[in-house]
Amino acid sequence: MMTNLPGTLTLPGVGIFWPMATLAFLTFAVLFALPLLRFRAVFIEKVRPSAFRYGDSDAVPDLARRVSRNFSNLTELPVLFYAVCVLALMFRQADATMITLAWAYTGLRIAHSLIHVTFNHVLIRLAVFATSAVVLMVMWIRLILALS
Repeated sequence: MMTNLPGTLTLPGVGIFWPMATLAFLTFAVLFALPLLRFRAVFIEKVRPSAFRYGDSDAVPDLARRVSRNFSNLTELPVLFYAVCVLALMFRQADATMITLAWAYTGLRIAHSLIHVTFNHVLIRLAVFATSAVVLMVMWIRLILALS
């Protein structure tokens, strides 16, 4: 699959960029929500700033704690996602199947985040997270086998 980038550059498999960009923007959205929720906790809900000294104490409102934890989640396992996508592109393995897997992973991470910061049903969240981890593992196995 050849995709034209702005200008004259054409690169096979560049479509894998879009799920990576989507996940990055989700991470930024959660990141920007976090200080808003923390400011709200301090200035409206009268939580002492010291409640944030070592992370989020029990005094911090539940939503702010969930968003904080979700941001942490978005900076952990997705690192392996970004790496496998860049490597797939670099080694010309970003074919339609790999791009589809990348979109599946991104969609599952979006679902995980929405579950985490809204109704937060732990078993549903776990199932979505585990499925995303399996998709990511398949991406890595597929890349490793293609390069073997």
